[in-house]
Formats: sequence, C-alpha cells, structure tokens
Amino acid sequence: MRPHQLPQMAGRPAVGAIGHNRGVVARNYAFMPPEGVLVSRLPHWERTIVRILAAPVLGAQFAQYVFEIEPGGGMRAPFAEVGVQHFYYGLSGEAAFALEGASPAAFRRGSFAYLPPGTAFSLRNDSAAPVRVLGLRKRYEPAPGLAVPEPILSHQDAIPVTNHTGMEGRGFQFLLPYGDLRFDFEMNLMWFKPGTCFPDVETHVMEHGLYMLEGQGLYFLDRDWHEIWAQDFIWMGGYCPQQFYPTGFDDACYLLYKNVNRDVAL
Repeated sequence: MRPHQLPQMAGRPAVGAIGHNRGVVARNYAFMPPEGVLVSRLPHWERTIVRILAAPVLGAQFAQYVFEIEPGGGMRAPFAEVGVQHFYYGLSGEAAFALEGASPAAFRRGSFAYLPPGTAFSLRNDSAAPVRVLGLRKRYEPAPGLAVPEPILSHQDAIPVTNHTGMEGRGFQFLLPYGDLRFDFEMNLMWFKPGTCFPDVETHVMEHGLYMLEGQGLYFLDRDWHEIWAQDFIWMGGYCPQQFYPTGFDDACYLLYKNVNRDVAL
C-alpha cells in the first residue's frame, strides 16, 4: 500500500496533508481559505468565536471578521465606536439586531446593517442554533459639506439586481446607496452566471475585501490564478491586477468591499 493510501487515524492529519495550503499572502493581496484562519475572542462579545480575515497588519485599511455566535451569545452590551463605522451581513442562522433605542429585528442570511460612527447597536443570538455573521470596521473619512450617513438595517431581497456594465450574466446588488458621496465605501453582492467573466483584467486604486458566498471559480490575482469557493476570503490592495471567471454549474456570488468616493491622501 502506498503512503498516500494509508487510512486516516482519528485526531491525526491525513498522510501527505502536512504543509498543504491553498492560502497565499503576497505584497498586495492575500488569498485565505477558512481552514487556516484560527479562532480568537473579543472582550465585548460573549459565547462568540471571531475569525479575523483582514487587518492593518496585513496591509488592509479596514478590518473584516467572521463571527460564530453560540446560542445565548453575542455582544455583552450595546456597542458604539467613535470615528469608526461598522457593516454586518448575515451568513447563517437568525440573530437579533437592534439599533440604539429600537426593538430588535430578525437578522438572518442576507440581512445587512450599516452603522455610522458613534452609533450604538447590539447583535445577539437568542435562537437555539448557531449564527454566523460577517463584520467589517473602517475608520470614517469625513468630506467637507457632506453629512454622515444614517444607519441602515435591511435585507438583500429589498435591493434590486442591476446590470450597470451591460454584460449579460453579471448582476450587482449595491447594499449601500450607489453614488451617495456620504459613504466612503461600498458593499456589493456580485453575481455571475456560468460562463461569465470580467471583460478585462482590472487594475485600479481601490482596495477590496472579498468573501465568497456561493459557487466557485478562478480568481486572477497579480500574476496567478486561484481556485475559490464558498467561505474563501481575498484581500486585494490597490493596483492589484484582478479578474474572476466562474467555473461551476451554478451561479457564483461574493460580497465585495470597496473604498470609494474620497480623494487620494498625500
């Protein structure tokens, strides 16, 4: 029997699996499969595991997380952060999300919330099943003459699917109001039918945080192609060449962060 055919013993890695890794951390991008992202915890959350996907130590100008909330867990108390805005998106299960002074609302798969700086909110899991939520924090960049945006609590089903590029098979859902200059970032759901792709290799100043939700495909980053599927995460720094090509039989979808609407800091 060859070594790679040996049976796997309980509690031990499979033969030949040691050191195998799809993940890559390069100068201006990182490709991160979920199996390599270790768990952590935060003081203002209870009965909650957090997996930190992006942070300034990586090179990102934002922080992104996956929260895994046990029944009875979540934020210990309403939370607000001066100067920092938050965004949350429901991945699975049903949590309770409450804006300051409002009754809790059901927060399930496809629900999303935008919290401007200093806005108190709470996120709890009062159900009997685990909940997974994607979170993002970014320091707000004020712009002269523009007010800070209002909070948003909604669901992706309330957002129309548009095709502003004119390419058949590509759909966009702008979870934050498209073109509203009060916002300094976008959070967009990007949909691809099988056989669709970017018309070009994009190279631009915007930074991205990409979380794969459905389907699979090939993602071009800098000079290499990477196979991507659900729960994979990609950070792309400014001017990272990028392109996506779905390879599965079903639609592919990812949630994409992009910094926009502000001038270059010199």
